[in-house]
Amino acid sequence: MSGHSKWSTIKHKKSAADAKRGQEFTRVIREIVVAAREGGGDAEANPRLRQAIVAARAINMPQDNIKRAVQRGTGELPGVSYEEVHYEGFGPEGVALFVEAMTDNPKRTTPEIRHVFSKHGGNLGAPNSVSWMFERRGLLLVRKGTVSEDTLMEVALEAGAEDIADEGDLWEITTPVEVFEDVSRSLSAVGIATESAEIARVPTNTVAVGGKKADQLIRLLEALEDHDDVQKVWGNMEFEEVPSAQG
Repeated sequence: MSGHSKWSTIKHKKSAADAKRGQEFTRVIREIVVAAREGGGDAEANPRLRQAIVAARAINMPQDNIKRAVQRGTGELPGVSYEEVHYEGFGPEGVALFVEAMTDNPKRTTPEIRHVFSKHGGNLGAPNSVSWMFERRGLLLVRKGTVSEDTLMEVALEAGAEDIADEGDLWEITTPVEVFEDVSRSLSAVGIATESAEIARVPTNTVAVGGKKADQLIRLLEALEDHDDVQKVWGNMEFEEVPSAQG
């Protein structure tokens, strides 16, 4: 999709698979817990829970893990009570960043997130300082070689997808939020596996970033995502080239 930051696809290319997969499990489990707590444990009657379960299946989370997370959310099993918090700020070159987090202690998390921003050339902004720059869209990634382009386009577009973009070794599918589940189910029904499936915040405009500023921004993004309480980080950057991994 024109204007997407491509951070999702860059992360897939750069990630250390085992470590990242464990971190993704933790994040998706928290989302399931909160979704079940707020809307109940019946996925058919709880759209947010349905979307969280789609994301869980996209990373091959075992059904037992999903079930236990739902039960923790509904109170059938004990668990930590998380609060959703959002942070908005700016990175190098004025890139707008929107951070989704879940924490059991916002008074601890907020200064930690502020420190991460300032350490890597950014600054934490006020609420609503950047949220207006993003629109919510469904985002699914499919690895090339697992399905032909024609088949993928036929299935995804028939189910209501907006666009399919070539992102190197991945196909990036964007959808309106209201048909995200339909597209995901349609892909699954014909055996097309997704690398990830989530509701994304897609920027309405982008800032070009290259050179040392791009490397600095990557360090900020990775530091934010490495924070235990952070669920997702969205930005309106458009990298002039994929920055090198920082190790």
